[in-house]
Amino acid sequence: MFEVTAQITNQVKKVIVGKDDVIEKIWISILAQGHVLLEDVPGVGKTTMALSFAKALGLQVKRVQFTPDTMPSDILGFSVFRDGKLCYQPGAVMTNLLLADEINRTSPKTQSALLEAMEEGQVTVDGQSHRLPEPFVVLATQNPIGSAGTQNLPNSQLDRFLMRLSMGYPDRASQVNILKERQDGDPLASVQPVLSGQALSEVIQTAAKTDVSDAILEYIAALTEATRSHPMVQLGVSPRGALALCRVAKACAFARCRDYVLPEDVQDMAMQVFVHRLVLSAKARLNDRTAENILREILQAVEVPRLTERRR
Repeated sequence: MFEVTAQITNQVKKVIVGKDDVIEKIWISILAQGHVLLEDVPGVGKTTMALSFAKALGLQVKRVQFTPDTMPSDILGFSVFRDGKLCYQPGAVMTNLLLADEINRTSPKTQSALLEAMEEGQVTVDGQSHRLPEPFVVLATQNPIGSAGTQNLPNSQLDRFLMRLSMGYPDRASQVNILKERQDGDPLASVQPVLSGQALSEVIQTAAKTDVSDAILEYIAALTEATRSHPMVQLGVSPRGALALCRVAKACAFARCRDYVLPEDVQDMAMQVFVHRLVLSAKARLNDRTAENILREILQAVEVPRLTERRR
């Protein structure tokens, strides 16, 4: 089952050029049953990335372009009176992959409508709960440049995203390849489904069984504790964040064709999982410290466990 990683990523690479690291991390996040926030300037391929994964994974996808007048009912659905009773009319969230485009351009009320769906896999409308299809993934995008008409995501919503990623501009060689490939049509049409929704659920369940030693769990706990006690951090990583790093480390090991977690799996994923969960102190801001360099400092300071056995 390990070969599925190469099959999926190769399909996405037909469309997204020169961003192999971001592709791998999004795939790992999906394996870990997590949601991804793609934060970057317009035009670098955030939406195309999401559509490529949806097609390669054989998932139903719905896209919502968030605007100031987007209502919670547009996302969750609403009840209509029919044949003498209230009937649920599904919203955009009833899908496998929800592309939440420019999520920071809508109101906090609409942003918060996604909290239950992202955390519990269900929505509640008029007191009735409705389960979401499985698997369910939110790929949200936001533009960090220009604050006009935007609403910053609250910490509670950021904490629901497993990873926050940035694609960045392509290098010159990748840009040339993009220009060549777009001459004769859209490469997205060449992406072939590798899995179905049911098959993906089975892969996710297999990845979740990846072995994690006690030493790795102690390492994750030590990193989490270090974020809470750092003098430049006002609010460190919560238990939800620690659990998220554990899930991501297991998914990372599976994506790298192993059934056990190594310390480097934790180290490679900690930045994307922890950074957006840190709230820095006023002292840190005055000293131009960032969450990224503080976390690098923590990763260097916390002792890395040495595993005596590598199971295969």
